[in-house]
Amino acid sequence: MSSQPKLQSFIKSIANLKSILAEAKTPIVRDAAIKRYELCYELAWKSVQEALRNQGLEICRSPKSCFKQAFKQGWIEEEETYADMVQNRNLTTHTYNEDLAEEIYNQLGEYLSLFESLLINLE
Repeated sequence: MSSQPKLQSFIKSIANLKSILAEAKTPIVRDAAIKRYELCYELAWKSVQEALRNQGLEICRSPKSCFKQAFKQGWIEEEETYADMVQNRNLTTHTYNEDLAEEIYNQLGEYLSLFESLLINLE
């Protein structure tokens, strides 16, 4: 499956998220990490959608439904954490405040691990 365009972009976005999380935390690094997480998130569910399509399975149309399908396929194990991820992504997109940014930034290491695990299962 590694020749899939979305998956290739997902691979790059994971590397970018990983590199920013290795930087010393500053407000700028925090905000950049959140933006990189948002991109990773978008490419994660779109990569799942692409993989489902390529296998001739039911196509999901939203992040939430794609992550549910990925769970059913055994591509992800942490369905509840992915549900939290969906909620956090919606929050980062539609509002901004320092407390929320700190809270989400503190979860990015866990999210990165989940993205890496998903990637392994999609490859």
